Amino acid sequence: MSNYNINTICVQGGYEPKKGESRVVPIVQSTTFKYETSQQMGDLFDLKEAGYFYTRLANPTNDAVARKICQLEGGVAAILTSSGQAANFYAILNIAGAGDHIIASSAIYGGTYNLLANTMKNMGIEATFVDPDISAEELESKFKPNTKLVFGETIANPSLKILDIKKFAQAAHKNGVPLIVDNTFPTPIFCRPFEWGVDIVTHSTTKYMNGSANAVGGVVVDSGNFDWEKYSEKFPGLTTPDETYHGIIYTKSFGKGAYITKMTTNLMRDLGAIPSPQNSFYLGVGLETLHLRMERHYENALALAKHLQNHPKVSWVSFPGLENDSQYALAQKYLPNGTCGVISFGVVGGREAAVNFMDSLKLAAIVTHVADARTCVLHPASTTHRQMNDNELAAAGVSPDLIRMSVGIEDIRDIIADVDQALGD
Repeated sequence: MSNYNINTICVQGGYEPKKGESRVVPIVQSTTFKYETSQQMGDLFDLKEAGYFYTRLANPTNDAVARKICQLEGGVAAILTSSGQAANFYAILNIAGAGDHIIASSAIYGGTYNLLANTMKNMGIEATFVDPDISAEELESKFKPNTKLVFGETIANPSLKILDIKKFAQAAHKNGVPLIVDNTFPTPIFCRPFEWGVDIVTHSTTKYMNGSANAVGGVVVDSGNFDWEKYSEKFPGLTTPDETYHGIIYTKSFGKGAYITKMTTNLMRDLGAIPSPQNSFYLGVGLETLHLRMERHYENALALAKHLQNHPKVSWVSFPGLENDSQYALAQKYLPNGTCGVISFGVVGGREAAVNFMDSLKLAAIVTHVADARTCVLHPASTTHRQMNDNELAAAGVSPDLIRMSVGIEDIRDIIADVDQALGD
């Protein structure tokens, strides 16, 4: 299926039913799986055989949907998680531990920033945050002997800063570590980061991939391109014996699948952030129309952004699709066919005016969400990013008056009319 075009993969990837089998990916709503002998079960536990024995580690429904996303991104292996937060946590924890250091773009989702700056700091993992506009020379100076990875977001939530992927990939690889990028906002429809040198991709599948706001989820996809054995001393968890599995060495036994196999057999086994098969089914249904929805999201967002640019009650507009936007050049380089459906803007009058605007909307809803079929709006400084101080907000590109609007796939005329009446026209 990976030989097909991306639109076809959206519809039919990940699952190829055989004669008499369900045409739609079945929901295997079972915790356990039956075997005939103890030996069969033992071989599964020893990783000598492939198969299912407990849904916390793997489930046929979850795997089918993970395969589809893997094909969409052009990777070699993928695993679904119970949320986007879990995906980023696992992607990092799989190769970094106490005493290690990571480098991350400062322009990232507030929850991810808190995960790296506080929660993982308490676990002994130190993070250095850098402005995405950092020069290549200054970025190089941030690496330490114990640096294990570099992390960023293709399009930052909510500042909409675009990561200069090649710059960050070159720095990471020069220092013998992988680049991990959260690709939630553009999805593989608008950007396939592996083609630009990214090694591992994550998503909050809760957003565009699901599309209907009915199931939380995440995914980690491995390109298979990073040579773990070349830097064996940095990544002993992958390149030295795992005594919890009788001394198996993941890179030797699973080759390009080593990273995801370790994540499954270690992190899922011990931490258990697995999605329910029901939620994975909803995600799979959403993926079937991803290519259609992303085009409409972008088309609507661009039209609204152009409209707001000329509105007397709007102080500024940020959207990478606008030709005068600071991110336009990077968007043309990495996302020439579109970016996402999220725009940021400020209302004349500051925070109070922003609150009045949002409270006056009728079609668009105020929700703690983004990137589904329905238009919604949020004030990040007082909600999703409220745990940040003023300096951290500034570094993340979140001003006090910033309104994040996730433009849905409704008729654009109705969206614009709703915004206009809320602004007081």
